[in-house]
Amino acid sequence: MFTGIVEGAFEVRSVEDAGGIRRVSLDLSTLADSDSIKLGDSVAINGCCLTVARLSEGIAAFEAVPETLRLTNLGALGKGSLVNVERAMQAGARIDGHFVQGHVDRVGTVVSIRRDADFRIRIECGRDFAVQCIHKGSVCVDGISLTIAQLEEESLTVAVIPHTREVTNIRDWVRGAQVNLEADMIGKYVRRRLDQVVDRGISGVDDSLLRRAGFLP
Repeated sequence: MFTGIVEGAFEVRSVEDAGGIRRVSLDLSTLADSDSIKLGDSVAINGCCLTVARLSEGIAAFEAVPETLRLTNLGALGKGSLVNVERAMQAGARIDGHFVQGHVDRVGTVVSIRRDADFRIRIECGRDFAVQCIHKGSVCVDGISLTIAQLEEESLTVAVIPHTREVTNIRDWVRGAQVNLEADMIGKYVRRRLDQVVDRGISGVDDSLLRRAGFLP
């Protein structure tokens, strides 16, 4: 579990492909409390939960399987690519963002960037993703917890403060950039329940309920 509060943006040190597996290495020695990183730890890379598979003197290697590469932007990473990093949250710690699972739902496309005092980024996310979101709700974009400033049928717009642009890979985003998207967990549960209600023809309000409540004779 993560919060979407990125701890830093790091350049990819190396990328190796073998047997369908992609190994991405990062130098995390400058990360706060980096000495506590150990093999098997969960770390969010661009919002995708990965496991520390190798570790040597602060150099951590993460392995991504074909399914992960297909559903995220990790397959497009190369040496020097800038990625957002967040370690798994600790129990009892303050939650400054929102609950993020590190399970990417889909890849979105940056369609416009308005670079003025009100820095806004519009992202094409598709209808199926958009219906899980709400205006002023939270969304995780490349591992960053952001607030939805505008929501349309197949896109969403986020407003980004200068600090967030400075400490994340947003500073490298351009029109056409591919970003990992994860919808808020609560929205997913609501959508799942509503789908079940529609599929089964179930209604929470019917004549029987209204009679018991005194609204019908």
